[in-house]
Amino acid sequence: MFVQNNYPAISLSNLYFSWGSSGNNFRIKITDFQLKKNESVILVGPSGSGKSTLLSIICGILRPQKGSIQILGENTENMSNSVRDCFRSDHIGIIFQQFNLLPYLSAIDNVLLPLYFSKVRKEASGKTISKISAESKRLLDVLGITSETLGMQKADTLSIGQQQRVAAARAFIGSPELIIADEPTSSLDEENQVEFLDQLFSQKEATGASLLMVSHNTQISKRFDRLIELEKICDTSSKKEKF
Repeated sequence: MFVQNNYPAISLSNLYFSWGSSGNNFRIKITDFQLKKNESVILVGPSGSGKSTLLSIICGILRPQKGSIQILGENTENMSNSVRDCFRSDHIGIIFQQFNLLPYLSAIDNVLLPLYFSKVRKEASGKTISKISAESKRLLDVLGITSETLGMQKADTLSIGQQQRVAAARAFIGSPELIIADEPTSSLDEENQVEFLDQLFSQKEATGASLLMVSHNTQISKRFDRLIELEKICDTSSKKEKF
């Protein structure tokens, strides 16, 4: 699918999502939100405020009841499930809060997983198996996971911090244009948070990706181009309204 490079990385307009039809159910309403191309934005809010739900909507895992979702110039809200899944696989790298690594696979094999679902990212990683393997090892090495030792270990034998770096390498493999990170530093101490963010931003700059990260920790906001408080752009009250 052709991605239009002169558009914002993310553009949300008159977005409405609700869990169920009852007026008392949790809902999200956003009139306007944009993430510029190559920009880094941290979206902050307390636990339970809807940050992860919003990311799932942006990634196309959840479908809104109303509104426009434009990702890299493509309107995704009306795509079929299969087309939306392919679009996400080709263009979005996701660092999940719980990492979502396959415990029985090695760190290297976990990094390579997106390439099984995206021909676009596979071709971007290299034209041969040896080049693709070298790219996965390079990403692990620069993110602090020694590919020749830790890279060969099963994911469930690695520490939490090491698993987090593997999850980041998996998100960056194939140079997707948009990186979505769901509280990736929540389980790290302050020293490891700094190191992880150093490596995260180094890879962002190297690939030219746009970055949207959600967190409840405002202390790390100085690393980003913009800090946005979720409550300033998003109405999550239970009162039912129409646009």
